[in-house]
Amino acid sequence: MRNLVLQEPEARVTNDVTSSLSYAWQCIRVPVIAPLLWFAIFVCAAMSIMLFIERVYMAIIIICVKVMRKKRYTKYKLDAMKEDLELNKTYPKVLIQIPMYNEKEVYKLSIGAACSISWPSDRFIVQVLDDSTNEALRVMVELECRKWTDKGVNVKYETRNNRNGYKAGALREGLQKQYVEDCEFVAIFDADFQPEENFLWRTTPYLLENPELGLVQARWKFVNADECLMTRLQEMSLDYHFSVEQEVGSSTCSFFGFNGTAGVWRIQAINDAGGWKDRTTVEDMDLAVRASLKGWKFLFVGDLSVKNELPSTFKAYRYQQHRWSCGPANLFRKMTKEIILCERVSTWKKFHVIYAFFFVRKIIAHWVTFFFYCVVIPLSVLVPEVALPKPIAIYIPATITFLNAICTPRSLHLVVFWILFENVMSLHRTKAAIIGLLEANRVNEWVVTEKLGNLMKQKNAKASKKSRSQIGERPDPCIGADNGDVYATLCNLQSSI
Repeated sequence: MRNLVLQEPEARVTNDVTSSLSYAWQCIRVPVIAPLLWFAIFVCAAMSIMLFIERVYMAIIIICVKVMRKKRYTKYKLDAMKEDLELNKTYPKVLIQIPMYNEKEVYKLSIGAACSISWPSDRFIVQVLDDSTNEALRVMVELECRKWTDKGVNVKYETRNNRNGYKAGALREGLQKQYVEDCEFVAIFDADFQPEENFLWRTTPYLLENPELGLVQARWKFVNADECLMTRLQEMSLDYHFSVEQEVGSSTCSFFGFNGTAGVWRIQAINDAGGWKDRTTVEDMDLAVRASLKGWKFLFVGDLSVKNELPSTFKAYRYQQHRWSCGPANLFRKMTKEIILCERVSTWKKFHVIYAFFFVRKIIAHWVTFFFYCVVIPLSVLVPEVALPKPIAIYIPATITFLNAICTPRSLHLVVFWILFENVMSLHRTKAAIIGLLEANRVNEWVVTEKLGNLMKQKNAKASKKSRSQIGERPDPCIGADNGDVYATLCNLQSSI
């Protein structure tokens, strides 16, 4: 009895607080919350329709390209151009740049692949731009370069005493070397990229055939896509980017964003555009936009793939997405006026770059995913006076999701996980885009994406061996699962799929 008496005041206080909160909510729900929510729905609906129209437009272009079988690169007679090169021995001199920073696990892979490219040995230079701060690692990279030099490959090992400009600074200083003056083209590969031997044979002929081309871009092939669920979900997003966005840009406006690697530039185009600039964290996109405004055209070769590695830890992926979301928004802020005032390109191309390339794909896409799907829709459940229209709440998002997922048929059964993962990442991307637009703190934050290379293969092999020897035990989570509960959950889900 005494306990009941003692607990009564506490229960009464709890009931009073609950009643007060409930009364306050009832008072503000209709006059305040409902109008604000209707306004948010209106704004989000407008953004959703913009994104929907853009996705459907690109889908129509891709269908037309596939049905007519007329991708831009197929109109070139590549075999005839190869034969002409071999017959006349008019091989252009090509510079191959490999920027790296403390890439212990992958430096041998990239250097070895670049040095093994099939091209006359006196007509290409492999330039390793090593900004590593680990002195022992620098020695190892230099020894690898000397090994290939002894095999007859022209390898130049370049280092700097600082990291001014990060990757853009290294590439810029690399092009200023005296031995580069005779080079006509430059191929760029990040430290985890492994081009095939015939890479130059499948890219440089396009540049030789069409003097208006400034860039030939290949697509990426992910060597660790099956490592865990997170890498599979990344593959779904990036497959759409290459299969649709890059192909549409190449087919319609001869413009798309340079991916920073796996591409060949005409050095004259880089110089005309003002060279590499480090004003944003997307120096590759910056250069592509400026070169396009100078009248240079780009070509995407969709059937040429270069092996590379997806981020294998949630921490690495989050930093990468911050850079990829913040940089374009910041570049949009810096270049909008310049694009509008440019007189060398058509009005249609200006519209494509400003509206479709920047505004819809780099800003609206993130904001819709976060504000509408993660904020507005859940809030509308709490306010019965607000009814979401079915087309906006169901049909449009379903169509956008389907158009994205269909580019990776083998992962269609993972579409629910992809939606959840994209919603989680939308918070980081939206925040990064706002930081870029406002030029707030972290706008120029550059964190190199961690690569695991052979280490990843060794750990996967050990995990596979352990699972075979210890039947019935739960498999180890993916590498880096300690970087976040979300990532650990995804990796554990993969073991059951």
